[in-house]
Amino acid sequence: MLTKLNLALLEETFDRYLAFWHTDPLTYDSLDMAVNPIALELAYRNYLLWHEEDKARRTDVDDSAIATVKRAIDKLNQQRNDLIEKLDEAILTELARTIPEPATEEINSETPGSIVDRISIMSLKIYHMDEDSQRTDIDSDHRQRSLQRLAVLRLQRSDLYGALGKLLDDYLAGTKRMKLYKQFKMYNDPALNPELYRSRQQG
Repeated sequence: MLTKLNLALLEETFDRYLAFWHTDPLTYDSLDMAVNPIALELAYRNYLLWHEEDKARRTDVDDSAIATVKRAIDKLNQQRNDLIEKLDEAILTELARTIPEPATEEINSETPGSIVDRISIMSLKIYHMDEDSQRTDIDSDHRQRSLQRLAVLRLQRSDLYGALGKLLDDYLAGTKRMKLYKQFKMYNDPALNPELYRSRQQG
């Protein structure tokens, strides 16, 4: 799993898929998968989520349309969180199979799956900031501001990429212990969200 995550190609592959999805948004599996398929599925959910979030900011549509979008966002966010955990579970399974139990109790506050999630979101920001910088309806100040932000985003993604590689190296060397962290999103659970279970009881 660590090798299949393929850090050497992660950024490049995310960028390639994002360009493809923006051209053919309904197709997920038409390209050869160069990195872990869970990571790519996570990136695809973030791609869908990004554009639903754009729709949610519209003020020229009926509130019922925004409510539909908000429900789609909620569903995609749950899928995104599930995929982060799924990726972490797969990585931890391989670690347990391939390296001895680490003696240290030192952990990282962020898991590999959550870093991959942030890299995929940063890739979306880079794609759209680059797109914005090429618009024909903006002035030079706007374009320069977008280009400056684009440079910062690329640096931030590079930093995340380096942090992920260092974290995986630490796991393999046994200098950090990997743990799974479950998010247990209560608002999506009809048995735990009081607004849902009370309305169901009343109904």
